[in-house]
Amino acid sequence: MATHDFVFTSESVSEGHPDKVCDRISDAIVDTYLAAEPQARCGVETMATTNRVVLAGETRGPSSITGEVLIDVARHAIRDIGYEQEGFHWQRAQIECHIHPQSIDIARGVDASGNKDEGAGDQGMMFGYACSETPELMPAPIFYAHAILRSLAEARHSGAAPLLGPDARERRMQYVKGKPVGATAVLVSAQHDPSIGQDEVREIVRPHVVNVLPEGWMCDEAHFYVNPTGRFVIGGPDGDCGLTGRKIIVDTYGGAAPHGGGAFSGKDPTKVDRSAAYAARYLAKNVVAAGLAERCTIQVAYAIGIAKPLSLYVDLDGTGQVDEGKLSRILQELMDLSPRGIRTHLGLNKPIYARTSAYGHFGRPPEPDGGFSWERLDLVSELRRAF
Repeated sequence: MATHDFVFTSESVSEGHPDKVCDRISDAIVDTYLAAEPQARCGVETMATTNRVVLAGETRGPSSITGEVLIDVARHAIRDIGYEQEGFHWQRAQIECHIHPQSIDIARGVDASGNKDEGAGDQGMMFGYACSETPELMPAPIFYAHAILRSLAEARHSGAAPLLGPDARERRMQYVKGKPVGATAVLVSAQHDPSIGQDEVREIVRPHVVNVLPEGWMCDEAHFYVNPTGRFVIGGPDGDCGLTGRKIIVDTYGGAAPHGGGAFSGKDPTKVDRSAAYAARYLAKNVVAAGLAERCTIQVAYAIGIAKPLSLYVDLDGTGQVDEGKLSRILQELMDLSPRGIRTHLGLNKPIYARTSAYGHFGRPPEPDGGFSWERLDLVSELRRAF
């Protein structure tokens, strides 16, 4: 982020957005495998459209997890989101399963054997980022966009907002001298019951925006947009086809920081697209929390089948109090960044992924069962001692 005055926009989408429905199903399948066998492998994709869902991909795990079991997992995920609509219903949707065993060539590259450590399950570069804009060390635009939609979803699930549907999108934050100071505009598109109109939806949405944004950050009335097309009754996969992995900027930092080449959802933690991105966020967050910088971007790169990362790059964006080269060396001493090392350090071989599929993979509190373990701040004291 620059240090001058500017306006920056980030977007969030709700759990009922068609792409997020697919992310949720794919991650629920990952959880199903990991709950049965912590070393299971998954690379699962989902497509959803009007009352039809297609599951595809590769897995390795217990034979008890059949296609029928996975179809049932998909139905339960759709039901939990809240889809009981004519065009997309958890009971009536036709679900096809085309998931098959993992390629033996990929398995050979990843599996440990003899003196060979377990290799990366894919290749490419992954990024992690943290900044001091919010207490959660996340960029303000994406953090508050997620929070607004999560508040609306909680009201819908609790029955406090029964006329809202599952599908929603939110997006603009003003910065002065590089610091967020308020929302110049707020746009919320929320699926709703046909019995109410735009003005009624606006007043249902309003408190969820006002209560989430810091005091004084709400935009003026002229720039508070709710359902600007006037009507949003047909939503979710009935209104727009959904695919796993199509909202990767929503999943990470809202465009405020780089994103690597791959999506997260549907992948077990041997896939460094997921696990190394979590590790990079973990390291960047601890750097900022330790007071070593106001902003930290970390890039790590892997080759498929190779255990150790090819490189680790640290950029403190001119806000650092320490040497970036030394910091890179210290971080690699504090954490083993091999796929096995990441999974062990963060405890990733657990069924903790369906909950990540909406409202961001980052900026969420660590949970007692190991969920969001990459948000821990347990390296802060060691980093401070090192410098």
